[in-house]
Amino acid sequence: MDMESASSVVLQALTQATSQDTALLKPAEEQLRQWETQPGFYSVLLNIFNNHMLDVNVRWLAVLYFKNGIDRYWRRVAPNALSEDEKTSLRAGLITNFNEPVNQIATQIAVLIAKVARLDCPRQWPELIPILLESVKGQDGLQQHRALLTFYHVTKTLASKRLAQDKRLFQDLASGIYSFACSLWSHHTDCFLQQVLAVDQAHALSSLERTLLSLKVLRKLTVHGFQEPQQNMEVMVSVENQEKVILERSRQVDPDSPCREKLEKTIILYTKVLLDFLEVHPCAFIPLIQRSLEFAVSYVFTAAGDGLIFERFTVQCMNLIKTIVKNEAYKPCKNIEDSKPESLEAHKIKTAFFTHPTLTEIGRRLVSHYFLLTKEELAMWEEDPEGFAVEETGGDSWKYSLRPCTEVLFLDIFHNYSQTLTPVLLEMVLNLQGPSNVEDPVQLLMKDAVYNAVGLAAYELFDNIDFDQWFNNQLLGELQVSHHRYKLIRRRVIWLIGQWISVKFKSELRPLLYEVILNLMQDPDLVTCQFLFLNVSSPVDDFEFRTEQFLPYLESIFSLLFQLLQQVTECDTKMQVLHVISCVIERVNIQIRPYVGCLVQYLPLLWKQSEEHNMLRCAILTTLVHLVQGLGAESKNLYLFLLPVIQLSTDVSQPPHVYLLEDGLELWLVTLENSPAITPELLRIFQNMSALLEMSSENLRTCFQIVNAYIYLSATDFLQNYAEGLCRSFCNLLKDITNEGQVQVLKVVEVALKVSPVLGAHMFQPLLPSVFRGIVDGERYPVVMSTYLGIMGRVLLQNASFFSSLLTQMASEYNQEIGQLLGGVIEMWVDRMDNITQPERRKLSSLALLSLLPSDNSVVQEKFCGIINICVEALHDVMTEDSDTGTLKDCMLMSHFEEPKLTDDEEPPTEQDKRKKLLALEDPVHSVSLQQYVYEKLKAQQALMGDQGFGALMETVDTEIVRQLQEFLQGL
Repeated sequence: MDMESASSVVLQALTQATSQDTALLKPAEEQLRQWETQPGFYSVLLNIFNNHMLDVNVRWLAVLYFKNGIDRYWRRVAPNALSEDEKTSLRAGLITNFNEPVNQIATQIAVLIAKVARLDCPRQWPELIPILLESVKGQDGLQQHRALLTFYHVTKTLASKRLAQDKRLFQDLASGIYSFACSLWSHHTDCFLQQVLAVDQAHALSSLERTLLSLKVLRKLTVHGFQEPQQNMEVMVSVENQEKVILERSRQVDPDSPCREKLEKTIILYTKVLLDFLEVHPCAFIPLIQRSLEFAVSYVFTAAGDGLIFERFTVQCMNLIKTIVKNEAYKPCKNIEDSKPESLEAHKIKTAFFTHPTLTEIGRRLVSHYFLLTKEELAMWEEDPEGFAVEETGGDSWKYSLRPCTEVLFLDIFHNYSQTLTPVLLEMVLNLQGPSNVEDPVQLLMKDAVYNAVGLAAYELFDNIDFDQWFNNQLLGELQVSHHRYKLIRRRVIWLIGQWISVKFKSELRPLLYEVILNLMQDPDLVTCQFLFLNVSSPVDDFEFRTEQFLPYLESIFSLLFQLLQQVTECDTKMQVLHVISCVIERVNIQIRPYVGCLVQYLPLLWKQSEEHNMLRCAILTTLVHLVQGLGAESKNLYLFLLPVIQLSTDVSQPPHVYLLEDGLELWLVTLENSPAITPELLRIFQNMSALLEMSSENLRTCFQIVNAYIYLSATDFLQNYAEGLCRSFCNLLKDITNEGQVQVLKVVEVALKVSPVLGAHMFQPLLPSVFRGIVDGERYPVVMSTYLGIMGRVLLQNASFFSSLLTQMASEYNQEIGQLLGGVIEMWVDRMDNITQPERRKLSSLALLSLLPSDNSVVQEKFCGIINICVEALHDVMTEDSDTGTLKDCMLMSHFEEPKLTDDEEPPTEQDKRKKLLALEDPVHSVSLQQYVYEKLKAQQALMGDQGFGALMETVDTEIVRQLQEFLQGL
C-alpha cells in the first residue's frame, strides 16, 4: 500500500475513533492498535497531525498515538521497534516547521519531540538544538513561540536525566547555550516592559508569554546545567538578577491588567529559580543569602509589601526564608573546628541578619497578621462548617494555601531562635489574660491566633509555661463562656489542650477535661461541635490515659460521637469521627460492649453509602477491627455484615482491594481470633487466600497468621477443605522466598502438627520430604533448621507410624539403609541442637528423640550418648526448684486452665488465646514431665538390655553428664 492510500485508511480510522458512537469507536481503536507495529504507521500519523486543514480532534488523536508509540517502540531494544531509517525520517519531519495554530496540539507536539530528544539527543539528533535556536531567533511570532515552547520541553526533559553520563552531556549543552538563553530572556523581558509603557496590552501579553517560556528554559539550565555554578560568573549574575526582576515585576501587577495572571506566574517562576538553586546548590547560594532574606522579609513582614504581594508570592517568600533558616549546609558543627568554611560563612550572614528586632518583628507579624482567620475563612465556617473542618485538618486545597506555610515557617523560626521569640510570645499571651470581649472581633481573632502559636510551639515552650496552672486559671473559664461569638475561642482552647496534653498535663486534671469535652459536645450548634470531637482523641490517644478516669464519661461521650457521625455528611469528616470512635473503643476494650448497639446497626448503612469512597471504607474497617476486639466472642452477632465486608476487602479480583486489602486482612484476622466457633460462611472466605499467597506481598505475614488462626479455630474442617490447595501454594512459595519467609510457611505446618498431629501430617505430607532433606543435608540457616527440627519432632513424637513411613521413603530416595539414614538424622539433630533457642522446641526435641527408646536397634544405641546429652541440656532448661517442696520440677507443665486476672489497662484474652491454652494442656511439651519421661525411658531400656548391657550403654556417656542426669532423677 502506498503512502497516500495508507494515509486515507488511517485518517478514516482516526475519524471513527473520535466518534461518540461505540459501534464505530471500538473497531477503530482495535484497528489502530494493530497498526501500531506496522512500518510507516508513524510517518502517516506525522503527515496527519501536520495537516492543519484536518479536523482538530483527529489531529489531536494522531499526536497522542504518535506520542504513545515513542514510549513503546522507539528504543532499539523494544519489541517491534521502529527501523532506524523511519526514525531518521520522523525526526526530520518533526522539526521542519513550527507553525502549529492550535495551542493544545502545539504543546503535545513539543512534548513528543522532547520524548524523542530524551532518547536520541545529541548523538542521533545533533541538529535538534541548532534548529530550535535558529527558529527561536525568527521574526515570525507564531514560529518563534512554538520553537520556544519546544525548546523548553526539550530542555526540561534533558535536565531530568540522572545518569552521570547524561548529566555531563546536559552540562556541556548548558555551557554552550547559556549565554543565548540569558539574552533571549533579557530580550523578551525588555520587549514586555516597552509594550507596557506604550500601553500595548496585546503585544505585552505575547511578550510576557515568551518571557515565561525563556525563563523556564533558563531555570533548567541554571539549576541543572552546572556542577559548580559559583565558578561561572554569568550564572551567578543571572541568579542575582532574578531578585531584581522579582522586585520590579511585583510592582507591575495591576489588579485590572489583562497581564496580571501571566505576570503573577512569571513572578512565581522567578522565586522558583531561587528556591531550586538554593536546594540544589546551597553553597553557591551563599552570596545570595543576604539579599534574598532582605527582599523576602521586606515584602512579607514590613509595610513595603502592602498592596503589592499576592498569596502565592507570599508563600514562595516564606519558603525561601524557611529553607535558608533550616538548611543543614548553613549550620556549623557543634565543634566549630569541624565546620566547613562555607557553613561558617552562611551562619555568619544569617546571624547578622536575624537580629533581635528583626526576629521580634517576624514573630509578632506571623502571629498577629498571618495567623488571623480571614473574613473568608470565618464566612466558610458559618456557611460550611464541615468544609472548614476538613481544610483545618489538612484537606487537599489546604496544603496549597498560605496558612500551613505560615505555621511551618513559624515553627522553624521558633525552633531555631526560641530564646528570642519565647519572651515575645509569652508577652502576647500575657496581654490577652482573662475572657475576651465578645463584642470585639479583633480581640477574639488575636487571642485565637496567639493560642494557635502556643499550641504549635508546645514542645518548645515546655519549660516556660505552667500549663496545668494556665488550664485551671484561664483556659477552663474560657471553655465555659457560652456566647455564640466565643465559639472561636472555645474550639481553639480545646485544640490547644489537645496539643499540650502529651507535652505537659497532669493526669489528675483529665476527669475535669472529660467533663468539659462532654459539655461542649452537647452544644446543639454543629458549627461549634464540629471542632470539638477532633480533639477527644488527643486525651484518649495519649500514653498517660487511664481507663478508670474515662469510664464515668464513656457512655455519654460515645453516644454523642455516634450522633455526630450520623449528622455529618462530608466523607473526610466521617473518617475523622470514626478515628475518634476507634480510639475510644481501643482504649476501653470490652467495656465498650454495652454502648455499641447503635453503631453496630449504623455501620452497614454507612458501608453501603460509602461505595464510591474507599478511604472512608478503610476508616470503617479500622473501626470494625477495634469493635471486634472490644466485643470478643460477641462479635459473632456481626457476621451477617462483617463477613461480606471481609470477603470484598480481600478479594483481589475486586478493584477496591487496592485500598481495602491491608485493613481487610487485619479485620479477617481479629475476627478469627475472637470467633467462638467456625461457621460455614467464615470457612468459605478462605477461598480468597490462594490469590493472596500468589501475590507474595508485604501482607504475607498477616496471611500466615490468618491460616494459623483457622487451624486453631477448627483444624479438621479447615484442613479437610483447604490443606491440599494450601500445600500447593506453600510449595510454590518455598521455591522463591527469603529465609524469613520460609520460616513463616514452616510455622504454619508446625502449628497444624501441634493442633492435629495425624491430620496435619497427612494433609501437609508433600512438604515433609523437603523438611527431612533440610535436616539430613544440614540446613545452614539456624532459624530454618530450628523450625525443621520442630516439625520433625512433632512427627516423631506424636505420629510415629508416619515418621516410619517417611523414613522408609527418604531412605529409598537417598539410596541408604533405613538405620543408616536414621543415624544420620539423629547425629545432625544432636549437632544442631544449639540452633534451637526456644525452650519449648528444645524440650520437644528431647521428648522426640527419647521416644525412640527403648530400642534394640544398633543405630539408636550408637547414638544413645547424643540423645542423653540433649536430654540433660533440656533438663537444665526446664527444671526449676519448687518453692514449696524444695524439689526440682518441670516448669513447663500445665495442669489446668485459669482465666487470667487482668488490670484495667490489660487486654482480655481472645478466644484464640483460650484455644491455645486448652491445646497446651494436651501438648506433650506441657503435659509430659521431661524428668519423668527420661526416667521411664531409661528404665525401659534397662529392662530391654539387662543391667550389664545397659551399664555398658551408659558408659558411652560422659561421666559429668551422667552425674548431672542422676541429680535430675533423684527421688524417682
